[in-house]
Amino acid sequence: MPQDKIQHIYAAHTYYDIRRELEKRPGAPTCTQVSTPDDLRAIMPEVQVLVVSMLWDNDLLDIAPRLRLIQSISSGVDQFDLNRLKERGVHLCNARGVNANAVAEHALALMLSLARRLYEARDNQKIHHWSTTGTDPRPRLQELSEKHALIIGMGTIGDRVARLCLALGMKVSGARHSARPLDVAGVEQVSMDNLHVSLKDADYVILTCPLTEQTRHLINAAAFGVMKPDACLVNVARGPVVEEAALIEALDTGRIAGAALDTYDEEPLPSSSPLWSRPNLVMTGHTAGETQFYERNVVDILMKNLAALETGGPLTNQIV
Repeated sequence: MPQDKIQHIYAAHTYYDIRRELEKRPGAPTCTQVSTPDDLRAIMPEVQVLVVSMLWDNDLLDIAPRLRLIQSISSGVDQFDLNRLKERGVHLCNARGVNANAVAEHALALMLSLARRLYEARDNQKIHHWSTTGTDPRPRLQELSEKHALIIGMGTIGDRVARLCLALGMKVSGARHSARPLDVAGVEQVSMDNLHVSLKDADYVILTCPLTEQTRHLINAAAFGVMKPDACLVNVARGPVVEEAALIEALDTGRIAGAALDTYDEEPLPSSSPLWSRPNLVMTGHTAGETQFYERNVVDILMKNLAALETGGPLTNQIV
């Protein structure tokens, strides 16, 4: 049902500046933006539309009688009580796809770093050590062309990773829990039920799947046990998709050649974690989704959803 035009919205985040992006757009609603839980709690009685992610607390629903729409700044919505939102008639939309290009390019960068051992070049630079062709007795540096990439999680990000891999001349397989055919031509679809069969053939296993009960510790000791010893793992999904203890053992025993992680079981990663000292592991600090276009892309979705509230049309990325 069409409703009145939203004149003012509220945003809450410790990092992303939604208000600044809205101010660039003629005709956009004004915005009050806060960055602390206490300030968020103070504004909730007035909020109709809230742009938020990790500052959200489900108890805020008790003091938000006017709330109509939550636009999540992230694609993950684990922090929201979906049943309570449904009971209250509050819509929730996520930010799925806003950083798909960034995450896909980050996955590619991690894979290239493993193939060309670029992480070692940076380490050598720090200690002023010259390492060149013919001076390293280890296996030669690799090309990605003709290698086999297995992508687990063929959604928006997985599709983008697949296209990048295909452009490099790689053989690409993709798996997801849905039986719906894959959307990228040239990618061989494999069944999650036969995942370990596909793991045997992959040179690079790239994780882009959501964290669910089915994917928690999907890559465990049994999975590493069937991978090729010269295979590598790349995780730009969620940390718990990989069983960390099993990964450390696989790296230390040469069960796999290397890995690259952007996410971890515990974040920030404790300084005591044994992951820090693994020489065949590339690590980034959950930055795969970081992009200068993040706020722009979130606000693009937000503006569509504000228009949909006014007209009664369908919401974009609607969860509730």
